[in-house]
Amino acid sequence: MISNINGSAMRSAYANSLNDNKEIKANAKLTASQDGSQNKIEKLKEAIASGEYKVDLSALSKKMADELL
Repeated sequence: MISNINGSAMRSAYANSLNDNKEIKANAKLTASQDGSQNKIEKLKEAIASGEYKVDLSALSKKMADELL
């Protein structure tokens, strides 16, 4: 039989464990998204430097017009 003291300690430990797992998962997602962003930035830099990057003027003008409205 678990006493009230042991039961509350177990609940507290379990809650702390869940919070730690959530923090670990959030940090992993953040790191993964930063890695993906860095990779995308590097690809864009290379494309600009080599002259291969093309601006979609239609999409750019639409976004600019939407921002003005």
